[in-house]
Amino acid sequence: MTTIPTTQYAVQLVGPGQVKLNTDKEVFRPGPHQILARVECVGLCFSDLKLLKQFSQHPRKSEIVAGLTSDVLAEIPSYVPGDKPTVPGHEVTCRIVAAGAKVKHHKVGERVLVQADFRNLPTAGSNGAFGYNFEGALQEYVLLDERVVMTADGERLLIPASDDLSASAIALVEPWACVEDSYVNLERQTLRPGGKVLIVAEGPAPDVDSLHLPLAKEGKPAQILVIAPPDVAGQPNDSFDDIIYFGADAKIIEILNDKLASHGVINIVLGGKKIGQDVSVGVGRVHYGSTRWIGTTSSNPAESYTHIPASGELRRGEKIAVIGAGGPMGQMHVIRAICSGVSDIEIVSTDMDDARLESLNKKAAPLAKANAVRLRMVNTRRTPLQETFSYIALMAPVGALVASAIRDSLPGCLINIFAGIPAPTKQSLDLDTCIANHCYMFGTSGSVIRDMKIVLAKVQSGRLDTNCSVDAICGMAGAVEGLAAVENRTLAGKILVYPMLHDMGLIPLSQLHNHLPTVAAKLDDGSWTKAAEDELLRVAAK
Repeated sequence: MTTIPTTQYAVQLVGPGQVKLNTDKEVFRPGPHQILARVECVGLCFSDLKLLKQFSQHPRKSEIVAGLTSDVLAEIPSYVPGDKPTVPGHEVTCRIVAAGAKVKHHKVGERVLVQADFRNLPTAGSNGAFGYNFEGALQEYVLLDERVVMTADGERLLIPASDDLSASAIALVEPWACVEDSYVNLERQTLRPGGKVLIVAEGPAPDVDSLHLPLAKEGKPAQILVIAPPDVAGQPNDSFDDIIYFGADAKIIEILNDKLASHGVINIVLGGKKIGQDVSVGVGRVHYGSTRWIGTTSSNPAESYTHIPASGELRRGEKIAVIGAGGPMGQMHVIRAICSGVSDIEIVSTDMDDARLESLNKKAAPLAKANAVRLRMVNTRRTPLQETFSYIALMAPVGALVASAIRDSLPGCLINIFAGIPAPTKQSLDLDTCIANHCYMFGTSGSVIRDMKIVLAKVQSGRLDTNCSVDAICGMAGAVEGLAAVENRTLAGKILVYPMLHDMGLIPLSQLHNHLPTVAAKLDDGSWTKAAEDELLRVAAK
């Protein structure tokens, strides 16, 4: 039987920009509905840095507003919204070591990974999440509540994982699942059933029935409001699921930007006109709010919807640019594209750091050769891109990159705003070019259970080795340094933390032979393996 200590090592965020290693944090005992899990491995993520900087202002750090009562939430000591210190870390493998008497769907001994987005528990601006308003995995033991980690339809957010895999391979399913989600997430190609539609028209009000707008098989919108441009400003913000604007006034478009609800679609119908200037667009909401922008140069609003893709998946003959490809998530996008099975594709991987590009090339070039994929590495600090693409994936949270993507777009270009540009961010964009080229800007945040299971199945079948992402390892002593390395982008791949190793500092795999030679001997051509992990736990835990 596992002996559970009373205190543990943990990394805590205690305020904006304030991170500390707590060597005496309480190990919570599970209540009747609760689960205690021992953390085997956790990956560091750039999202941890966003939380560190924004802290209580992060939309996932705020209070839960639905899904569980305040009385239930008060029973969960690991629920830490607002200014309460939290433990980051959401890329995790853990094993259940204790469970309360009323826990029904989980059992002691199970090895699990965590679907970190608690989408059944909304906050005012997002949803609850593991490692945000619920404590995460940068600690030795983490407390979870079964009422939190079960969906409304009875599906588990703690996904069982094989004992045959390394803890690292399982933990890295989570970031790979976020990448997967950006490709397989279904895009809405109709008006939202039961939603609110705002139609704004310069000149005479259109006959709505004659527009032949695409309706979902689930039903029609509940409300359609037709107004003239002077009435736009008086409409409530964040209120309309679909907005159709017949016109080309940049100021009106910018006002309409704020009227769009989360998951809303705005359709600019130019009718042969041009806007003639850049327009300030909420690019941060494309990622965090799943807002979408479409348009047509014609007078037919239905035409815009025909250019919405079914998903963000790659297409045959794609010419792809991955901007910021040398970082951990960029590497995943490149490797996924290479191994996608989509034929006749070309990938241009850009970064401003030669070492990061070399790290990527070492991993990706053999895969590209085996899959007949054309692959190029470009350091844009020296060689700015001067070509166009049919698919552009953005790995840096910089609004100006969206503007550059539109400039570099081929007709029908998909622009995957993968990096989490802060939600309030607006960026001046050339919507004339965007609409003329039928560019489609989209973004996703996090993953869903489907994505986790897709990636886990790939790992368990041997089709994907998530360990190819690993660039460094550490124990708790190196975790804070590891977060700094993520922030400063000094390492190309993922950093893995083994919380049970209290005193081990940050060790890049390239330097592992100097610190732990027997572990280094178990690497596969420099890549992390289960054998290396087993040896690490054997020698470093002594």
